[in-house]
This record gives sequence, structure tokens and C-alpha cells, in this order.
Amino acid sequence: MSSSGPAQSEYVTLVSGDGFEFIIPRSAACVSGTIRRMLDPSTKFSEALSGRCVFENLSGVVLERVCEYFCYNDKNKNQTNVPDMDIPPELCLELLMAADYLDT
Repeated sequence: MSSSGPAQSEYVTLVSGDGFEFIIPRSAACVSGTIRRMLDPSTKFSEALSGRCVFENLSGVVLERVCEYFCYNDKNKNQTNVPDMDIPPELCLELLMAADYLDT
């Protein structure tokens, strides 16, 4: 077995500003252009080395929904007629701002 570091791990850890951690598949997280660039080994960002992305400006509640979307999107990417995710109205604005920030 080769000695692959965290940068090659199948999973990444996304951390909210209030300390909640979400471990999701790298393929799902890379739906986000921002996360994909953070994890690109050629950038030599600390996130690329550690496989851990901290988002100080996102709450745990919002990041949880973002992670759910990433996994939902990854699971259903090759399917048609996929039902929309239910989004609580009180989170809509924050999720739109997070989607813009994460280039999703």
C-alpha cells in the first residue's frame, strides 16, 4: 500500500465557524469550486495538505445543509427527475450566500 497523505484521502473535513465538523467524500465536496481549489495539491494551501477546510463565516446549521446538498448532488448526479431538496425558508438567504461563497 502506498503512503498517501490526507491530500489523497477519499474524505475531507469541513468545519463551521462554531466548531461543527462534517466528514464527507472528497468527490461530493468538490462540487464546490471554492473547496475544489482549496484542496488542489498544486496550490499548496494548508487545506490541500490537511484535507480540512474551516469556514469561519458559516454556522454549523448552514454547513450541515450544504454538506447534505453536496452528498445529495453527488449521489444523484447521473440521474434524471431527481426531486428537489426541502429547504427550510428560514435558511434560504444564508444558504444562497453560502452557495455564492462556495461557488456551488
